Amino acid sequence: MLNIPTPHISAKLGDFGKTVLMPGDPLRSKFIAETFLENPVLVNNVRGVQGYTGYYKGVKVSVMASGMGMPAIGIYSHELFNGYGVENIIRVGSAGSIQEHINVYDLVIAQGACTDSNWASQFHLPGTFAPIASYDLLSAAVESAKELGCKYHVGNVNSSDVFYGDHVDVPAGLDSVYGLKKMGVMALEMEAAALYMNAARYGKRGLCICTISDNVLTGEETTSEQRQVAFTDMMKVALEVAVKMENV
Repeated sequence: MLNIPTPHISAKLGDFGKTVLMPGDPLRSKFIAETFLENPVLVNNVRGVQGYTGYYKGVKVSVMASGMGMPAIGIYSHELFNGYGVENIIRVGSAGSIQEHINVYDLVIAQGACTDSNWASQFHLPGTFAPIASYDLLSAAVESAKELGCKYHVGNVNSSDVFYGDHVDVPAGLDSVYGLKKMGVMALEMEAAALYMNAARYGKRGLCICTISDNVLTGEETTSEQRQVAFTDMMKVALEVAVKMENV
């Protein structure tokens, strides 16, 4: 166990619930807390990541931002798992679709996460590690999405270290996207693989639920304001998962 407070979280032991929802955007964290939680309390604001704890349907639930990228969510998930005894972290973020049938505002529930990251090297593993979601969280999310009538897709995402690629021209830049597309990868994002590997390493549970914010192939996209406050279906699904997991 880590000593608390940790370098990046100033909360006290017991300040976090068993399940933490983790958006990338601190303002989305604030929105979730103020919109869905009863009596939310700000328990951490180191570096402005805004971590809150409150109650949803009588269950103690927390929400805290991760920032962008695998190093960021890797730090926060490590500290929550190993310092604060958190059991479940559910990333609630945005992703770019690379399939024509997966549209803006659809949900993608990441069963697995491909990656171009070197994150797995720290674990000194032979071969290639396949980062996958917790089946408990995954099955609870699918059940909740069905109950809420959400349009969702389950499968593989790609967690990349790169948002802006250094490409000479567009066709060359899309080569890797088309390669992932033909292998059935649903969408591009930047955090899930590190969360899944940390959860595996420390015997915890991780899941990534994303709302499609844009379609790389069609050019359809949402605004930053819409990404902050309009992705409520995935928030509701994640909160329902927290309730289902309270006694698991």
